[in-house]
Amino acid sequence: MNESIRQLLSDAIPTLKDPRIGFVTVTGVETSRDYAYATVYVSVLGSEEERERTLEGLAAAHGVLQARIGRALRLRNTPILRFAYDPAVERGVRLTQMIDELAPEASDVADPHE
Repeated sequence: MNESIRQLLSDAIPTLKDPRIGFVTVTGVETSRDYAYATVYVSVLGSEEERERTLEGLAAAHGVLQARIGRALRLRNTPILRFAYDPAVERGVRLTQMIDELAPEASDVADPHE
């Protein structure tokens, strides 16, 4: 269920017309045991202000997104969506940048096969 909702939201969010919503990646979904609620974890490209605006836009669009999920999955009761920022992607990008800065340049490293 979680993966189905994640995929549907990944496809639906880019179609929303709300100008507050920036570039969003749905990184995961966690539904409650009774499927009454679903926490949607998102990564947002941009500043903290853009992240906050995007989360506000997503919260405002939750009804439209829930209706889309309900129709696609043919659910009697669709989980109420809650959006939460997932810093994992941003943290991964930062770590990659740090590794790249600390790693020696490829041209400085001798090829052991030469």
